[in-house]
Amino acid sequence: MSPAGCAHVNGYKVDNWKQNLRVIYQCFVWSGTAETRRRKAKSCICHMCGAHLNRLHSCLYCVFFGCFAKKHIHEHAKTKRHNLAIDLLYGGIYCFVCQDYIYDKDMEQIAKEEQRKAWKLQGSVPHMFTLHQCSLGVGEKFSTWEPTKRELELLRHNPKRRKITSNCTIGLRGLINLGNTCFMNCIVQALTHTPLLRDFFLSDRHKCEMQSNSCLVCEMSQLFQEFYSGHRSPHIPFRLLHLVWTHARHLAGYEQQDAHEFLIAALDVLHRHCKGDDNGKKANNPNHCNCIIDQIFTGGLQSDVTCQVCHGVSTTIDPFWDISLDLPGSSTPFWPLSPGSDGTTVNGESHLTGSTTLTDCLRRFTRPEHLGSSAKIKCGGCHSYQESTKQLTMKKLPIVACFHLKRFEHSAKLRRKITTYVSFPLELDMTPFMASSKESRMNGQYQQTVDVLNNDNKYSLFAVVNHQGTLESGHYTSFIRQHRDQWFKCDDAIITKASIKDVLDSEGYLLFYHKQFLEYE
Repeated sequence: MSPAGCAHVNGYKVDNWKQNLRVIYQCFVWSGTAETRRRKAKSCICHMCGAHLNRLHSCLYCVFFGCFAKKHIHEHAKTKRHNLAIDLLYGGIYCFVCQDYIYDKDMEQIAKEEQRKAWKLQGSVPHMFTLHQCSLGVGEKFSTWEPTKRELELLRHNPKRRKITSNCTIGLRGLINLGNTCFMNCIVQALTHTPLLRDFFLSDRHKCEMQSNSCLVCEMSQLFQEFYSGHRSPHIPFRLLHLVWTHARHLAGYEQQDAHEFLIAALDVLHRHCKGDDNGKKANNPNHCNCIIDQIFTGGLQSDVTCQVCHGVSTTIDPFWDISLDLPGSSTPFWPLSPGSDGTTVNGESHLTGSTTLTDCLRRFTRPEHLGSSAKIKCGGCHSYQESTKQLTMKKLPIVACFHLKRFEHSAKLRRKITTYVSFPLELDMTPFMASSKESRMNGQYQQTVDVLNNDNKYSLFAVVNHQGTLESGHYTSFIRQHRDQWFKCDDAIITKASIKDVLDSEGYLLFYHKQFLEYE
């Protein structure tokens, strides 16, 4: 299916198709009245096995209900040549020819209209949708939630809070692969388990300022509600995929994409939509924006260029959302290996002889680099072009530090994947890579021991994205930390328990760390 949409929808759009579709939404999907809910409960069972669950779908051409998981609806579609069916839980429409959930502007409009009618018939708008101004009618006012007197009274009499137990599954939900969309699913899992981002969206903090139904932040808000609703069935992120295709055209289509590229594109669109598209464009420099994306993900990278003649230093600070790190085995010379070969431990990482660690990669990233005679820079002190050295350090650390291990090498002569194993720690101290540490060392004031009680530079690992396979053909999965030391592997729709060893032994492509002192779970 092309980004333009499904070509098989036109065969359905004949005679009274709009009215028929409205009836299906009214009676079998949204069910706004008690009577329609009773009818749905009685009639919506698989006509082949009698089950109520297993992702029940209804044929759009005839009155037939079938299980999607057991492929009973597939058998019906093949036998009757009825190509379209509707998901009775989410209202998404599936094409059996395209083998994918589809988007059609006319059908989407009918779905939204019938959904609003159902809300009104129920007497209120569900709480999870009050934060989506762009999902409501034009001109409908955003209203925040406040507890009623009865709710306040219950809270006073029941001060004890529910604790997350070790077997709790809240926040865990698989994502259906919509056709080579594992690159998107693994990033969604990492974002939905980012502690401060989760707290922001689950506390109704987003107030949409966009004039259309194309706000990616609103879709992320709904996605968080879906993840933490307690439902265990896999979620179908077709609306998210459509919005990504709309706002990041280079990612449109069913070819396999790069998860790192998707992460940066998603953060960029979220950053722009947080303040409304026009306002976001005015804040192209993330340092000048106070949206939730930049509050969490933006750091400041300091670049010091030192003249080799007069030793004058020119300093610039640039914002960053992630740090891309070179690996041994690439065409770029790698230096240095850590002192791990002599049995020492850095950042809690285990060092085997000849092994590479995340700390090694960060040391290489922040080491002084001689630019050479072919890259002379005009010195402000000498007023002439001179050789110089360049060194990168961290001026400002983000709340979430994302490290991109550059496993895909593209050059004129070479295209390949680098599979070098890089060990990474559960806890990371970024103090040695700070600009302030460099200045202290230059002034002879730096001390290796740091007061652990007053250190804002310590991070905890909470998500890892991995890539299996080759450059041409591969698959993305992710490990996410649900709470404390509870880790799970997310492989599209399948969520399985994972050990810390599973996480630390994985190859690692994207590593997500959260500031320790801001984590409260």
